[in-house]
Amino acid sequence: MKLTYKRKLFGLILLIFALFSASIIVLEQQQEKKFRTLALESKLEGYVESIHQYLEQNQIEDTNTVAINKLVNILPNDIRVTIVQENGLVVYDKDIHNLDTLDNHLERPEIKKAYYQDHGTNIRKSTSTQHEYLYYAKFFNTHFIRVALPYTIQTKSLLKADTFFVYFVLVLFIIVLLIVNYVAGRFSKSITELKDFATKIKNDAPLPNKLNFPDDELGELGHELVDIFKQKEKGKNDIEIEREKFVQHFQYSEVGLCMFDAHRKNISWNAHFMQYLNLIVKKPTFDVNCIFGESTFSPILDFLNNRNQSQRYSSFQVDNNGKVFSVQVIIFEDQSFEITIKDITRIIKNRLLKQEMTNNIAHELRTPVTALRGYLETLNDKILPKEKQEQFISRAYQQAVRLSNLIDDISLVSNIDERPANFKMEKINLSELVNEVRIDVADKLEQQHIQFETAIDTRLTIEGNYTLLFSIFRNLIDNSIAYAGSNVKIVIDNYMQDDTYVYLSYYDTGKGVSNEHLNRLFERFYRIHEGRTRNNGGSGLGLSIVKNAILLHKGEIQSKNRVGAGLEFLFTLMK
Repeated sequence: MKLTYKRKLFGLILLIFALFSASIIVLEQQQEKKFRTLALESKLEGYVESIHQYLEQNQIEDTNTVAINKLVNILPNDIRVTIVQENGLVVYDKDIHNLDTLDNHLERPEIKKAYYQDHGTNIRKSTSTQHEYLYYAKFFNTHFIRVALPYTIQTKSLLKADTFFVYFVLVLFIIVLLIVNYVAGRFSKSITELKDFATKIKNDAPLPNKLNFPDDELGELGHELVDIFKQKEKGKNDIEIEREKFVQHFQYSEVGLCMFDAHRKNISWNAHFMQYLNLIVKKPTFDVNCIFGESTFSPILDFLNNRNQSQRYSSFQVDNNGKVFSVQVIIFEDQSFEITIKDITRIIKNRLLKQEMTNNIAHELRTPVTALRGYLETLNDKILPKEKQEQFISRAYQQAVRLSNLIDDISLVSNIDERPANFKMEKINLSELVNEVRIDVADKLEQQHIQFETAIDTRLTIEGNYTLLFSIFRNLIDNSIAYAGSNVKIVIDNYMQDDTYVYLSYYDTGKGVSNEHLNRLFERFYRIHEGRTRNNGGSGLGLSIVKNAILLHKGEIQSKNRVGAGLEFLFTLMK
């Protein structure tokens, strides 16, 4: 049976106090017995001194039995008086009349002590009377005077210590036990509460709203432990939340992630890592450790085997199957490491596209800038007739307008690509917007003898950006004006709509384009014939702006040649 804390504490204090009490009682009894013995010996010494003074004052010989008896008879009846000469011969004994039968008394313990220590005491059985006595003897130069008190029950009681102190200690002992039991109970209650608290923590049991710890030091300790536990639980919950975030990031990250311990043993990996790994390695695999055996990933092994302790990071690129991957290795403090594989094909393509766009922009800007500079230099350096001056100024103005339009288009394309969130969305009536575009290009339409028709529902509204929607229809119309030819017709119609999208058709009845160029119409700066855009004053970005603006409105656009003649664009816009 396992002892409780209360029983252990109670038993320990009981044992300690019992030993302490027993020691006090024994010591007190010995001291009191010693004190009573000394008192009795002092009384016997008084008898001896009285006898000695009597003998000296009356000059009585120690062999004068009659004279000595007179004195002895005055003493208590139970007092035995013996006079022993220096040589050990007994010359007087109250209880023994035939002294010749007595042995020499020099070897008696009390006589020997008296000879060497002034006086001597002893409790023993008399060899002559066969009674037990308490002897007291004292040496007086020529003889010993010894008195003896029968060691009877009465004598023993005189020497026995008083039991009052024992009873007092026992009563005090019981009181202390009650106090100890109360204190141990309080301690036991505190410890029980702490034990229950620890058990609930161990078993993940819910804690009560209020814990009844006693109002003592252990209770305060319990409350402190509760606070610590709550802080720990909060920290644990925070860590769990962060861990869950990490796991979600690890699993759903578009980057392939794989963790290895210091011995290059795989710990965990996500789906993208396995996907990218199989795109790179020669044979399909489900073992991520094969990465250390592939020659494509040899830079990883070189880094792990030959790095300095200060080197923690390495990266390289892998080109495979038309894709470009960035592979990175990060070493952690415990020498575990992480390998990441990131598909940067799109980034590389975008970078190349931006480089190509930059080159195209520079190329497109060069023509109007060169022409504008040439006209202005001619006007500045030469004196021309007024008619020629006006012609050069008009041409310079056209190039400046073209340059301005090109810059506006480039800015619009850049904003659609880089800052789509900057375009404010609002409710727009498509029929009204198309009519505003028609009014804006009315002069050009009239010059080309182009007929404009629209069949858009006058109640049709969508959530969109006015500038971009305007540019969609403006660029489509400008494209028809520039390339469809004269005496044609433009038709815009919303031929269908559902709860999500508006389906629109835009076509002209002009020349159209050959099928080989049809799928590339929306590429930036793409030209069916070199110089066509420049000759017609366009920027080469019109249809690219159309496509990107439609994509920003969650729609799609396709182009096709109409049966008969003309070019048609079918596109959707999210309501």
